[in-house]
Amino acid sequence: MANEVISGEQLQKVIRDAADLVVSSAGVTLGPEGRPVIMSKSYGGPEVTKDGYKVINNLKPEDEKIAKIVELLNQATSQANEKAGDGTTTATILVGNMIKNAHKHIAAQRSRMKLKSGMKRARDEVVKYIQSVAKKINSEEEIAQVGSISANGNSEIGNKIAEAMNKVGKEGVITVEEGKGLDEFSVSVVQGMVFDRGYVSPYFITNPEKMIVEFDNPYVLLANKKLSSIQPMVPLLETIVRSNRAVVIIAEDVEGEALTSLVLSKMRGSLNACAVKAPGFGDRRSEMLEDIRILTGAKTLVSDDLGVTVESLTVEDLGTAKSIIISKDSTTIVDGGGEKAAIDARVKQIKTQIDKTTSDYDKEKLQERLAKLAGGVAVLKVGGATEVEVKERKDRVEDALHATRAAVEEGIVPGGGATLLSAIAVLEKLSSDDDDEQAGINIVKSALKAPISQIVENAGEDASVITYNLLESKDPNRIFDARELKYVDAF
Repeated sequence: MANEVISGEQLQKVIRDAADLVVSSAGVTLGPEGRPVIMSKSYGGPEVTKDGYKVINNLKPEDEKIAKIVELLNQATSQANEKAGDGTTTATILVGNMIKNAHKHIAAQRSRMKLKSGMKRARDEVVKYIQSVAKKINSEEEIAQVGSISANGNSEIGNKIAEAMNKVGKEGVITVEEGKGLDEFSVSVVQGMVFDRGYVSPYFITNPEKMIVEFDNPYVLLANKKLSSIQPMVPLLETIVRSNRAVVIIAEDVEGEALTSLVLSKMRGSLNACAVKAPGFGDRRSEMLEDIRILTGAKTLVSDDLGVTVESLTVEDLGTAKSIIISKDSTTIVDGGGEKAAIDARVKQIKTQIDKTTSDYDKEKLQERLAKLAGGVAVLKVGGATEVEVKERKDRVEDALHATRAAVEEGIVPGGGATLLSAIAVLEKLSSDDDDEQAGINIVKSALKAPISQIVENAGEDASVITYNLLESKDPNRIFDARELKYVDAF
């Protein structure tokens, strides 16, 4: 199909076919009675998933024209996954329905610009409505309930997600990994800040069995430069020795005479010390050192830019922590001595930077820093009998985790497509004197029925009857439970 250009009705047909393919492929996974999809892989065995996002991203249409449009549709709907971590299938169904109806109006010679204008007006009203009915969740029990619903009624998944969030905080990092046990499903938590730099020399090790350095109540000396001479540090180190406390030196690097002297002092038993390279590079290293300074309560750090030298430091300028554990490639700071107000202010500052940055890479790094400061790191390990089962379970846990995170951040609404359906009442009050713009409003209005219709059809019920009954009830909290096949109150 190289250099082939299509337009007009031919292009419209390709777009419709691509939208139908995406909706039909991902739509079957939606809701509690959605069906798993088996995907063949270019390597390894087949993969079973109920993750609509994975299904969409693995579509490989033979028709190259359709494949190009599918790729464009994927880019559009994947924004739902990037922003909320979930909801891609619902977004796909909405987009597919709007494309189908929009093309009917375009074929009837309606103005594309007026249709777009009407659709945007309708979209804005629906978004405002959803935000107005969202209910904030706070308790561990509520988080567990949301996680369970997001995992298709699996209460174990919901409880584990709630446990992890309770331990590391709502802003903390939670990752999902493949476990090794047959029925393994565990939560392990690393409290405090963790960064991916370990001891500069194994001679600093205090626990040979675990090959780690463990210090209780150590001082923390920070330097945004290389430290190569020991002489400037001697007065400070002598004071630390007299206090019978250890010191962790986190610097751009510790080398030469400084490193040799610290190692010899450790081996002789005259000083408990450990040198660690600072995380990151360039400006990012400076920012992370500042994060650590605030976390540990250090008054300052050694820096040529700040004009602060090692000679000028006293123990009052150093940071502290309840404990620090250092391995070959990571450092864990537990219960730093920084003030909560200062840490909260730093967290707020990083959040502002996340909102303002346009770089995905910078956003990712800022989010990592935010997670390190705001909480700890929890690891959910998921096992299974086969590799396929492990991956499928891992996908379900990840989906539930993403949905729960979004719920904690922005609140929850009645599910099962009911909130989108009830938003139709808002659009009934929205009108336009221009017929083409009104048609655009109606396109969105019609699309709002599509997700709940798909959920109900996947449960083997008549979608037209269910949607009619819900609309007639005029109760925004009334939903159709597609698992139990009955009407219930969402809250």
